Amino acid sequence: MPAFFSRYKLSFSSQERVLVLITMVWGGTFLAVHKAMAVSGPFFFVGARFATAAGLLALISWRALRGLTLNEIKAGAATGLAIACGYGLQTWGMQTISSSKSAFITAMYVPLVPLLQWIFLRRLPGLMAWIGIVLAFSGLLLLAGPEGNTLTFYVGETATLLSTLAIAAEIILISASAGKVDVKRVTVVQLAVASLMAFLLMLPNGESVPPLTPYLLCSAVGLGLASAVIQVTMNWAQRSVSPTRATVIYSGEPVWAGLVGRIAGERLPAVALLGGALIVVGVLVSELKLKRKKAKTTSSPENIEIG
Repeated sequence: MPAFFSRYKLSFSSQERVLVLITMVWGGTFLAVHKAMAVSGPFFFVGARFATAAGLLALISWRALRGLTLNEIKAGAATGLAIACGYGLQTWGMQTISSSKSAFITAMYVPLVPLLQWIFLRRLPGLMAWIGIVLAFSGLLLLAGPEGNTLTFYVGETATLLSTLAIAAEIILISASAGKVDVKRVTVVQLAVASLMAFLLMLPNGESVPPLTPYLLCSAVGLGLASAVIQVTMNWAQRSVSPTRATVIYSGEPVWAGLVGRIAGERLPAVALLGGALIVVGVLVSELKLKRKKAKTTSSPENIEIG
């Protein structure tokens, strides 16, 4: 056993540790969104949420916006469209399904990201990353019925499942433009486009502007602030964190959503807790690096990264 552990090492960069914290915040938003559906239509709420986020971030970084480039507008608009579709469909689905089930289905984008990045970016994930994804996906399967029920796909479940394609595209698009754009400027564009698209989607959904109650305003402002922090952090961190590693970290989202749900009165069965444990193991395995020495003529060791 000591010989085995001497060959491997676990390492988390500062960006990856921040992504873990962001995932905790992200998981906690599910219950808040679910409760907000009692006082608002889904697309109005998403539009208000991201309008708040865009406004707050623009106020903080208005000087940086003077240097906005065409490439940043294009990158931000593409990602913003993916955000609007992803969060819009996810929120629409939460009208009929629980926050825990929504978190599980949303996490189905975990196996989609490496497949999409392989197809569109020609980036083949390493062996350890694939093993981590398989473990995380297995854990998600155990979380399928957070209340002990089987996962049955009705309209709400189907809409949420479709949202995972957009969320996977969002992560790929962020990684594709990472390091080529200013984080603050592109994030403002992303949030503004997501807000505009969500408001436009109110029309085909037959939504009207709901009464602006204190609860609705507080929810929109609070989640808007959380969205701004999450989006800026994702853009910043994914400049150095690969889409595969970021996705496995994000797969902890349903675990945190389940914990928040438990605090609010939900109870997860033992099999769901086991699923959460597998997700954590998947995150750790994806970070394993094989340490192998060069030939004896070389004095320094070489770290071969597999995952």
